[in-house]
Amino acid sequence: MKLKAFFFEILPITTFFIIAQYQSIIIAALLSSLFSLIVLITFYFIEKRIAKFQIFSITLSGLLSILAFLYNEEIFVKIKPSIYNGLFSAVLLGGLLYKKPMMKHFFGSQFFLTEQTWFLLSLRWGLFFGFLTIANEIIWRNYSTEEWVFVKVFILFPLVGIFMLAQLPLTLRGRIKSD
Repeated sequence: MKLKAFFFEILPITTFFIIAQYQSIIIAALLSSLFSLIVLITFYFIEKRIAKFQIFSITLSGLLSILAFLYNEEIFVKIKPSIYNGLFSAVLLGGLLYKKPMMKHFFGSQFFLTEQTWFLLSLRWGLFFGFLTIANEIIWRNYSTEEWVFVKVFILFPLVGIFMLAQLPLTLRGRIKSD
């Protein structure tokens, strides 16, 4: 089942990259948003649940893709990662200011971790999302659309997977043992 989940997770970004090679990134973003929605619906029928951040991501992606299409402006596609990552960074780091590990709010029903682990994950992911925001802003403002697509798909997307794997030891150590 995990291999299927991986396939479905990479389907939207793969769609984006392939379509962007032959059409505009606006069309690529629209089709990628559509595939994301299909993935969300598919996983709902398989797992009977939907993560809040997935709803947020697909809604934001869809709205910005539609705006890009209506105004024929690529900038709406290019700023989506900055808005998404920037908001998540602000929520995760802002939660820490109020002594609330927001990662627990997002994933507490899937993982049972100690409070310290939730705080560390919130800090690490908050900083990482901040890094992704800054990286996206630098790239879309200073490089061509083709270069931005390449960096998004082949550098930043895999970097998220690598960062996620790097958090695995902390997550495993921080599990609450069931009786």
